[in-house]
Amino acid sequence: MAETESKYAYKKKTAWDVLTKSQIDEAFAYSNDYIAFLNAAKTEREAVSIINKTAMKAKKRVMVNRGKAAAVVVPGSKPVEDGIRLVVAHVDSPRLDLKQIPLFQDSESNLALFETHYYGGIKKFHWVVIPLALHGVIVKKNGETVTFAIGEDPHDPVFSVPDLLPHLAHEVQDDKKLDDAIKGESLDITVGSQPVRRAVKEKIKTAILEKLHKDYDITEEDFISAELEAVPAFKARDVGFDRSLIGGYGQDDRASAYAALRAVCGLNHPMHTAIALFVDKEEIGSEGNTTAQATIFLRTLIHEVDPKADIDTVLLHSRTISADVNSAVTPNYTEVFELKNASSLGCGVAMSKYTGHGGKYAANDASAEYIADIRALLDKAKVPWQTGEIGKVDKGGGGTVAKYISRLGMEVIDMGPAVLSMHSPFELTSKVDVYSAFLAYKAFLNS
Repeated sequence: MAETESKYAYKKKTAWDVLTKSQIDEAFAYSNDYIAFLNAAKTEREAVSIINKTAMKAKKRVMVNRGKAAAVVVPGSKPVEDGIRLVVAHVDSPRLDLKQIPLFQDSESNLALFETHYYGGIKKFHWVVIPLALHGVIVKKNGETVTFAIGEDPHDPVFSVPDLLPHLAHEVQDDKKLDDAIKGESLDITVGSQPVRRAVKEKIKTAILEKLHKDYDITEEDFISAELEAVPAFKARDVGFDRSLIGGYGQDDRASAYAALRAVCGLNHPMHTAIALFVDKEEIGSEGNTTAQATIFLRTLIHEVDPKADIDTVLLHSRTISADVNSAVTPNYTEVFELKNASSLGCGVAMSKYTGHGGKYAANDASAEYIADIRALLDKAKVPWQTGEIGKVDKGGGGTVAKYISRLGMEVIDMGPAVLSMHSPFELTSKVDVYSAFLAYKAFLNS
């Protein structure tokens, strides 16, 4: 008898058709917890803090790398040299970072502002005139850390990047390309306007510095050793009359990170050692000691499980999911998608053989054998899934951490929920897709 095609795959049925009524109810309950995670974890530091606390509460082994990366480990019954099951997600998202010397006074507009440097791939016009919150840390010379999360409480002030009124925008903005209309250096955040009532050179800047010193005991020089991020101040929430979608900041890639966290914390006695690895700086190329390229962290994890194991043997026998989101087919712009291979909201977790751009440049390209195994795994676990691709050939593209992990000799494939309006301050996902990602990672870590 000929092998039957998967009824769980894209173009056969949507996830809404495949999941049972009770599973859809579970997807909605899961999404409530996920929304709470999105609202509490708007930066990589905050995400890692929650990951650490959640793993410890679940009595799982957890290791934190410099407060911005983490791993949760569940030892398996088989020797670690038989290979591990690894799910890797990133916890950073596009945003506006403050410069090291950010504060200045603009005397023409009578405002104090912070200068920023945008982080990751953004459309700059998305970040003007929206309410922004400031999150992060300032580390003073004496080692004391001051933590910021201003703009989330309804009683907090918020911040904003000003924009030009349409009446005066014709020559300055309207005739320019989107990317040229708003320059990176113009993404300055308004932080105050009330001057001190005494004779000093920059009265508004002085007032802001005095306020910061009074409330947080910091000086202007302390900003040099700070990591402060401006992120959208609004909350993640349900979208649509039917509440079937989730809207919120940072779903790339916290949709995958949360699914991986829930999956690994629910494991008890896996066959292979299971690791969920959460890394930083994927959005800017994974450069640094808290990223997927800092493989010494992964090697240290394996050594912790079995100090006698040959780590290269472990890696060669291991299997990995690069848990990252994919671009969802976008209404009104379908011409940039190759629709047979593109992922759509509501069709389950998206499996991508490759990412990259321009001839698969800078991509991991998963093997046919590994994809066949993943297909079988997902179908056996009754997980709704679809194929995914970031746009038509030569229309653009993108990358993930898969290529860095594959250099270690492991089998790797990209898999995660589809996201609409990716890299915007308010991304959209489907509740059945984020739940399908959780089911997929759970099945994989248990395999």
